[in-house]
Amino acid sequence: MAVGRLARALALCAAGLATACAQAPPRAPEPATTPDWHAMDVPALQAAMEQGRLDSEALVRHLLARIAALDDAGPRLDAVIETNPDALAIARALDRERAAGRVRGPLHGIPVLLKDNIDTDDAMATSAGSLALASHHPGRDATLVARLRDAGAVILGKTNLSEWANFRSSHSSSGWSARGGQTRNPYVLDRNPCGSSSGSAVAVAAGFAPLAVGTETDGSIVCPSSANGVVGVKPTLGAVSRHGIIPIAASQDTAGPIARSVADAALLLQAMAGADPNDPATAWIPTGFADALPVPGPMPLAGVRIGVWRSQFGRHPGVQQALEPVLQRIREAGAVLVEVDLPNQGAYSDDELTVLLHEFHDGLDRYLRETGAPVGSLDELIDWNRANAATELAWFGQDIFERAAATPALTDPDYRAARERARRLAGPEGIAAVLREHGLAALLAPTGGPAWTTDLVNGDHFAFGSSSAAAVAGYPHVTVPVGQVHGLPVGLSLIGTAWGDAQLLALADAIMATGPGFQPARFQPALGADTHVR
Repeated sequence: MAVGRLARALALCAAGLATACAQAPPRAPEPATTPDWHAMDVPALQAAMEQGRLDSEALVRHLLARIAALDDAGPRLDAVIETNPDALAIARALDRERAAGRVRGPLHGIPVLLKDNIDTDDAMATSAGSLALASHHPGRDATLVARLRDAGAVILGKTNLSEWANFRSSHSSSGWSARGGQTRNPYVLDRNPCGSSSGSAVAVAAGFAPLAVGTETDGSIVCPSSANGVVGVKPTLGAVSRHGIIPIAASQDTAGPIARSVADAALLLQAMAGADPNDPATAWIPTGFADALPVPGPMPLAGVRIGVWRSQFGRHPGVQQALEPVLQRIREAGAVLVEVDLPNQGAYSDDELTVLLHEFHDGLDRYLRETGAPVGSLDELIDWNRANAATELAWFGQDIFERAAATPALTDPDYRAARERARRLAGPEGIAAVLREHGLAALLAPTGGPAWTTDLVNGDHFAFGSSSAAAVAGYPHVTVPVGQVHGLPVGLSLIGTAWGDAQLLALADAIMATGPGFQPARFQPALGADTHVR
């Protein structure tokens, strides 16, 4: 699909945009050997554009060609579900602004990919990976998209995801959608990318864009970021408006950045963060929150007290072996590591599911009505899937949909009690309690296990994860790549308390700096196979 989209995008200039092309500033000269623009971070790309060695149009062309070569052909990652036919025109307009002396900020001219559950008012659909919404054009930008456009970002396309953000079936394969197919892990191709922000994490790891936006309800940013060796940030609930995002649960949903460095992720989060009257949760953002997010450089670790969530380190022997040297380097940098247990771990699981089922039914019905979607309710969606079972239900069913459809309204006292209890046990009496008791800056744990072999028949073989407490509490959670197990990336998580995102990002940056940092994907067909694509 993206080969055709690329051809159409490249034809825009010669077709309806000839005038705009004529007005474009002189193009940066192409060097004899094109640099690996796809491997550069945001500051390096900005420096190249400021020095005239690169412009946004050339960068967009480079990335579209890479998507065509590696996502649609070659390893066939199926990470990008649709490219933006307006991307080149947007890039040219931003290049003209730069030539006129106007640079909007650090994201000016920088391409960004969006998960395909985020509304855009353009030629791209917003489908959540479902064929039922393949023609859905909501006629609006999500608030975060409007903020990114204002910041000068180029919306490059939409990424594949676990269909309906992995809230359709209890036996699903992460990274599969009926519209986008099965996303593949770029490190070892027969391995799973985790989800539900599968395409966003894979796209960043594979060099399709320096930045991508994912969404998380519980683990959907941090798990794929860890499995694909990149940085993922689940911010404090309410830091980023959810208006214009296909919902699961208002109590836990958030968008967040995915990047190859903490500094880049912080810049993306800064551009997206801010109050929005369409999302009441954003009313709690502290003054100066966004301004504090950029990471100036690795903070000193000397004397910083960090809680080691030791029970999580023993969940997988390979992960424990990979992370022990990381802990030693953190100690050598002067941090004080304190072994702790997390109070109430798992005690809120049943309540969490109760909340998600209730809020999904209510929130999805409202979204479908407001945006004039081709299906108008969860009940209609269930019926549509049954009528199109050969494609939509080919590999797994919709038992979660059916359970959610059977839930009572949000006035149900059982739902209200579950929501209050889950948040309290995970947050004030969980994460916040252990941090306060031991005087800790953050809680540290492995994000999850190495990527499992993709299995469309049996579904995910998920080993473990450390996302639930922060997800239920609404607290920030950052994962950074710190090592590999048999060539499969593993991430280290840092978890804090509400609105401590800036401190957590600075700490994550310092910890990532103690190791090798981002390691490029090798596109290995399977473990033990030597063939790879550079």
